[in-house]
This record gives sequence, structure tokens and C-alpha cells, in this order.
Amino acid sequence: MRLFIAVRTRFAEDALAAAVKRGVRQLVVLGAGLDTYAYRGMLRDRLRIFEVDHPSTQAWKRRRLADAAIALPAWLTFAPVDFERMTLAEGLAAAGFDLAQQTFFTWLGVVPYLTEEAVWSTLQFIASLPNGAHVVFDYSDPPASFPPEMRIGHDRRAAHVAELGEPWKNYFEPDKLRARLMGLGFLEVQDLGPPEIAARYFPSRAGSAPGKGGHILRAATI
Repeated sequence: MRLFIAVRTRFAEDALAAAVKRGVRQLVVLGAGLDTYAYRGMLRDRLRIFEVDHPSTQAWKRRRLADAAIALPAWLTFAPVDFERMTLAEGLAAAGFDLAQQTFFTWLGVVPYLTEEAVWSTLQFIASLPNGAHVVFDYSDPPASFPPEMRIGHDRRAAHVAELGEPWKNYFEPDKLRARLMGLGFLEVQDLGPPEIAARYFPSRAGSAPGKGGHILRAATI
């Protein structure tokens, strides 16, 4: 799992660097948690960065930053959003988000915990931005498609996160996901499943990579 987290971060930041060359000037980190890009990313001072999360989570993070004597950079804006009270569009607007700017969204380690309705509502907003948008997120194949030994491990982990109060709520079939993204207006969809991740980042292990599991996906409307 830790390896997958490192890979998805690398993939997202490589995709962001390429998007900056294509004109991106805003970065939105959805479900930011303790994300650190605004403090250490190579391109951070070329972007206006918005961190989106629940108000209580952001308050906790700001206390952690203050305790560590880490100053908030000038390019960072916190966008507290309580999705029971407001939409993502409303929360970003209140934080000063510019709808006219080409924007990159990172959405890592969040999608599996959301309802399918919430996932598609967010993707629809991203696709609607008038001057182009990019998004990177991760998801999993349906567990019913896993081989038996892999399904046992998945079910064990799923039970554990459910006990912690954060159950996994959705899975996607890659072909159906791609088709629906294209239907929303995304023109580019790059989806890396376990074999593609292994071939790109761990070529010596490519032959032993499972056929199913976690995916990392990049989609763009331009």
C-alpha cells in the first residue's frame, strides 16, 4: 500500500509538471489532509494552490503546521468545504478560485471512500470549467474481478477500514469509467492499472504484476 501511495504521488506530480507547460496556473488539492505539495513542490511558486477539505480537518492541519513553526506560503489558500452544507463550486468560489484559469486537480486516496454520486458530481464540475482542466485520481477494480487469494486480502483490508468508520464505497470497471469520463467532456484519459504501473515504475517486476487492483487515472478536457 505504501508503494502505491508513493507511485500515485509521483504520477500526479509528473502530470502536473506537464500540465504547467500547457498553461495550468491553478492547483486544487481535493481532500488535502496533510498534503505537502504547497510547501515542497518544485513548481509551487508558479501556481495558485487551493487545499480543499472539511473545516475541522483544515483547522487540525493548521494547528499542526503552527506547532511545527511552518509558515503558510503566499501561494496557498485554504478552501474549507463541508459538503453537507455547500458544493465544491461554492467552496472554491468563496476562496477566490478563478473559473477562467486552466486548473489541475489532484484527488488522491479519496475516491474509494465517496459515494458514486459524489464522485460524478465532482468530475462533472471539473469537466465544466470553461478553459480546460486536468484531474488525477485513484480507484480500484471491483473486488469480484479479483482472483481468490487477492479477494481474501482485499476483504480483510475492507473490513479493517470499515471498523475504523471509513468504509470503501465504490469501485469502477475501467472501460465503463473511461466511457463515462469521455461523455462528460474529458478528451484525454490515461489509466494505469497494476500491469502498466509495474511496467512504468518497476520494470524488473512487470512480469509478476497482478492483472487487477488499484489504478491511477489522469483525465483532461483539453
